[in-house]
Amino acid sequence: MYSLSIYCMSLNRLLFSRLRFMVMSARELFAKRVRELRHKRGWSQDDLADEAGLHRTYIGTVERSEQSITLDSVEKIAKAFKVPIKELFGD
Repeated sequence: MYSLSIYCMSLNRLLFSRLRFMVMSARELFAKRVRELRHKRGWSQDDLADEAGLHRTYIGTVERSEQSITLDSVEKIAKAFKVPIKELFGD
C-alpha cells in the first residue's frame, strides 16, 4: 500500500509538471528557450549579454521571466544566437 501511494505521488508530480509546461506564458517559454540556447552554446549570461549588446543583469531577469522584453531586445538576442526570431519562441 505504501509503495502504491509513492507511485501515485510521483505520477501526480509528473502530470503536474507537464500541465505546467502546457500553460506557460509566452514570457516563460521565451526565457526557457533563451536559457536552452545559451547552455547549448556553452555561454554564460555575460557572454550572451556581450554578443547581444545588452546588460548582463538584464539577461538574467529575462531568463528568470522577471520582466517583459522589448522586440528590439528579442531581435538582438536572435542575432547573437544567429537564429530567426521565431526560433526563440518554438521548440
